[in-house]
Amino acid sequence: MASHSQDYNIRQKPVPARRSGVSPEISPRSNMADPTSIGSRSAQAMAAAAMSMRGQDPQHMNDTKAKTVLKEAVDAVVNSFAKHTQGYGRVNVVEALQEFWQMKQDRGADLKNGALVVYESQPANAPPYVCFVSLPGGSCFGSFQHCPTKAEARRSAAKIALMNSVFNEHPSRKISDEFIERAVRDACASFKGNMEEADNPNTGIGAFRFMLESNKTRTMLEFQELMTVFQLLHWNGSLKAMRERNCSRQEVLSHYSHRALDDDMRSQMALDWIAREQEISSIIERELEIAERELESARLAGRELRFFKEKRDILVLALSQIGPSDSLA
Repeated sequence: MASHSQDYNIRQKPVPARRSGVSPEISPRSNMADPTSIGSRSAQAMAAAAMSMRGQDPQHMNDTKAKTVLKEAVDAVVNSFAKHTQGYGRVNVVEALQEFWQMKQDRGADLKNGALVVYESQPANAPPYVCFVSLPGGSCFGSFQHCPTKAEARRSAAKIALMNSVFNEHPSRKISDEFIERAVRDACASFKGNMEEADNPNTGIGAFRFMLESNKTRTMLEFQELMTVFQLLHWNGSLKAMRERNCSRQEVLSHYSHRALDDDMRSQMALDWIAREQEISSIIERELEIAERELESARLAGRELRFFKEKRDILVLALSQIGPSDSLA
């Protein structure tokens, strides 16, 4: 694929990519809602990676019980980590999380941006307070409990992030040949495909297999970080725009598999939404309301949040760039 068609960032002016639907609501009972459930079959098949990464919550578990189970699971992992690293006693989860990632780097983990764990407290004058934490690879988690103080919100975010960080080290969380075969079969069953499509990279199932094969030996969190880029491209309408420019799935996957989610990509997506606003008044505000609800629901369920948070931040950026006159029809 020629360089001028590989990257939508090079467009001279923002051209809104048509979207085939509205972002779906997130169910608080699903372990990882599929943000690409509306749109191309290829994007749907790729999204099965994220869905295969985590076991589903029991379908009939009520919210109160689910929150209790989540808290017990988090506490169990944190306490186990504390016993093996610091002995018995109360663990400082904020320090433990940082030490965990520093330990990974010291042992040779490829952390391109270093081992620093970054916290982001949401502005608030009264409880409940909310805090997000971004791990060195880009994964994001948030406080999942009702937090009466900012310090407690920080600890809550650190707890869920530490649990996922520790669990991610288990051998079962690495992408292996066995996992790929199982995930491809699940994707075929979910999207009513057939296994013959898995050998053709121009089909949705084939693109899914290509992504998995390209990331063999990576952990599920690492793979989810990569999938976030494609989930955002699908949500933003960019994948459809590239297909309309006759870019093949293989070309798009090969290019964006090596493309980091950076400020340039966020800025271009914000420009796309600003251009959309000129055609459909108040679309940014409406989409932002949806993104806020998705993020809140996913945070309280203890899910990985980067896709939801990036959507919200892109829309906030777009909204900040338009004046009152720009948002009026």
